[in-house]
Amino acid sequence: QVQLVESGGGSVQVGESLTLSCEGTGRSFRDYAMGWFRQAPGKNREFVAATNWNSETTHYADSVKGRFTVSRDKTKNTVYLEMKSLKPEDTAVYYCVAALAARVVTPLVASEYAYWGQGTQVTVSS
Repeated sequence: QVQLVESGGGSVQVGESLTLSCEGTGRSFRDYAMGWFRQAPGKNREFVAATNWNSETTHYADSVKGRFTVSRDKTKNTVYLEMKSLKPEDTAVYYCVAALAARVVTPLVASEYAYWGQGTQVTVSS
């Protein structure tokens, strides 16, 4: 069974950091683009960040640029999201995603991604 399993979510204070991990199981994702979306309560799901298959190209939502970093370890079939200077508006369920392509043409579009994780909660309190 192919799965993306997120971990690392939790509750933090404003300005603190958190790193999310997502491990792919059931198949190799080393040749595919991977990334993260999030959904806050009462809001639509939104793109956060993505990286192409070899990490040469990354994409970020304007709201997280300069604070979040997406990276991957192909030997571990894992993608990470390092989050710094967290704000209350970063509170959301974060979903790991993987495409069936080395690069995504429109990374902000959810339909680009064939696989989705179950999500992990991140709560930022002031």
